[in-house]
Amino acid sequence: MRSGRLAAIGAAVLVSAACAAPGGVAGISTLPPAPPMQDVAATGAATGTPDALPSPDVSPTGEGGTEIDAATLKPTPSASPGSPGDVRPPRGDDPVRVPPPRLSRFTYVFPVRGCRVSYARKQLVLPKTTIWAGKGCSYVSPVGGVVHEVSTTDRWRPATDHGTDREGRFVSVLGDDGVRYFGGHLDTVEAGVRPGTRVAAGQVLGRVGDSGDARGQGANLYFSVSWATASRYWWVRRGMVDPWTYLDAWLHGNPTLSPAEQVAAARARLGATPACRTLCASKPVKKKPTPVPTQTADPDSVTTG
Repeated sequence: MRSGRLAAIGAAVLVSAACAAPGGVAGISTLPPAPPMQDVAATGAATGTPDALPSPDVSPTGEGGTEIDAATLKPTPSASPGSPGDVRPPRGDDPVRVPPPRLSRFTYVFPVRGCRVSYARKQLVLPKTTIWAGKGCSYVSPVGGVVHEVSTTDRWRPATDHGTDREGRFVSVLGDDGVRYFGGHLDTVEAGVRPGTRVAAGQVLGRVGDSGDARGQGANLYFSVSWATASRYWWVRRGMVDPWTYLDAWLHGNPTLSPAEQVAAARARLGATPACRTLCASKPVKKKPTPVPTQTADPDSVTTG
């Protein structure tokens, strides 16, 4: 009876051992092999679980085990600036300069060459601008065309202030784009520049000065944009559209920006010869009084001896 009970207990122990561990040959492990070190690190990084990385305190597992070397661990980037752990992007190449798009078939230049300039960018009285520059600076044709009007004499007088003389010495060019470009207050007009002369963009037309009603106010160029008219419509050449948008483009932006479309629209709206409405009248001429003969004595009172 006792031997049967011992046999039953032994059988139960064998069944428990069989369920607790996988079977195999003695001395040979039946557990799955451990993943390589780099696979463990990648898995831990992908899952965001730092526990996936083995602990640096793990000791060798015996013969055939792997020991963790601190040199193989990636250093933690330092948050302090200037430390060796900072990540710095490589220096990039210089930007590639792309030419501006061509907006018209004409190429323009700024009307003053070889000098530092400044100019107003808002309308004060007339749609024109004053380009301040040193006396003697070159006034050049903004675009290729034909000389339209020339005044080599300063006829302006403060006593009369005739509108047609206010810009003193001047040269206007009828550009190949159909626009008239006017430059006044010149000190001199370049030799050979006369009506009908063919000029190229950038060709010198005269020198900046202070003629006309700019006398004593500093050298500057009166610059305006309009369309061609006869000289008796002198107020049209003083300017019909604001020019500073185009001056900005020719100086620093796009040399092919053309005022032709805006000038054509203004002419269609106002007419080819609109009436003068601003600064039109000259000063009235004061006539000298006609002398009236005076009689110093009554002829009837004259006596003769």
